[in-house]
Amino acid sequence: MWRRRPPRPAPVRDPVLDVERIRRHFDFPATGRVVTNNAASTQPPRELLELYGSLTPSYENVHRGQSTASQRTTQLFEESYDTIASWLNAPSRRSIACYRNTTEAINAVLYSLLTEFRDGDNVVTTLMEHNSDFVPWYALSREILPRFGRRVQCRVARFDHRTGALDLDHLASLVDERTKLVCVTGASNFLGTKPPLDVVRAIADGSGYLQPSGERRSLLLVDGAQLVPSSSVDVQALDVDYLAFSFHKVLAPFGVGVLYAKEHLLEQSLPFLYGGDMIAEGQVAPDLVQYNCLPWKYAAGTPNILGTIVSAQALRLVLDLVDGASHWFGTAGPLPRAVVESAMARIGQHTRAMTDRAHAGLQEIPGLTVYGPALGEPRSPLLAFTLAGMDPMAIAAGLNRLGIESRAGCHCATLAHRELGLTPPASCRLSFALYTSADDVDAALGALRRVAGARRPQPVGQR
Repeated sequence: MWRRRPPRPAPVRDPVLDVERIRRHFDFPATGRVVTNNAASTQPPRELLELYGSLTPSYENVHRGQSTASQRTTQLFEESYDTIASWLNAPSRRSIACYRNTTEAINAVLYSLLTEFRDGDNVVTTLMEHNSDFVPWYALSREILPRFGRRVQCRVARFDHRTGALDLDHLASLVDERTKLVCVTGASNFLGTKPPLDVVRAIADGSGYLQPSGERRSLLLVDGAQLVPSSSVDVQALDVDYLAFSFHKVLAPFGVGVLYAKEHLLEQSLPFLYGGDMIAEGQVAPDLVQYNCLPWKYAAGTPNILGTIVSAQALRLVLDLVDGASHWFGTAGPLPRAVVESAMARIGQHTRAMTDRAHAGLQEIPGLTVYGPALGEPRSPLLAFTLAGMDPMAIAAGLNRLGIESRAGCHCATLAHRELGLTPPASCRLSFALYTSADDVDAALGALRRVAGARRPQPVGQR
């Protein structure tokens, strides 16, 4: 029976963030772009791009010169580590290492722990991981350590197909006294699920694995690539051993990722890369090499100096964008925890509202399936879906023709797509950020309804 569709809610001023004001700091709205692929990369504010140019008058390398320019650049670079540590509530910069992205940061954990694995150990991860938090551990157990005659398992925990929730009982059953490391996403980039990290921490704590430090518990690595951009993350409260994330998902330009690790782990582990700044000044001899102090022990060669400075300032700019003030961008010094938590709570509320608005609209489209938590349940600000009878790539292409930027594919979450039996192992995804407006969401929904309405009917017997 034909039923009248309820009217769409009219766009209203966001009660949490002044999105119109925030969008004036970005160039993309003037081009008419509707950016709903923010889980892949966010757009950079104009201030950060201009910051690059402002750094060129004193452009010089760090830790390698006595010039005023080198000393000034070194100061800004080192202060960036302090900003990152403050943002995460890490004890100090000594717990921070910078890499190119989340993937490289996770690989740094693999190589720093490589020689510590004993024959019979295991790593536990999950079927909802990004490939970057599964493939390294697959390679470790199947390709790298076997060449040294060591047998190490990679065990993979299930998730609930209906809700996308991590199967905590199954995870717990895989963790035992030989589990050196548990690796879990903080927020799935396909399902949107946010596993309860406190419960995962407790499971890892209960393993009894004897670490080189004398601790008897499994280490915990959290892939925070989708968690950090819209949540306040306190590494001390979470008691994570490692946390990795990328700045290109937190408004900064491409090229800088972060690894937080507990200081004693970085002190006792071997470096990931060798040479350059990771060596203590003058401490190289034919029979002895001394490594630099933390965090520079994990900063081999010339780093992405300008990128690191700009990325750290992106965190400060986020606070100003949320509050509509100019208190933090361009400054140094500690970031008050309450200010960070308040700003990220407001971003989380806004992106949740945009996600719920989109989720409600998607449910009105016949033949469309959204994966992960149900409407109203906690999720990261993204929605992955399929449309019966239509390839996800064709959906994204159709949306693009109508001016909507989405993403189709496996989103590097191949395990979860295969686990759900999706053929091809792909979905289309919309994802949101602090600058996403209700108009953006409604435009994406309108375009998707047009794409869905243009589907060709399938032949009888095909699905």
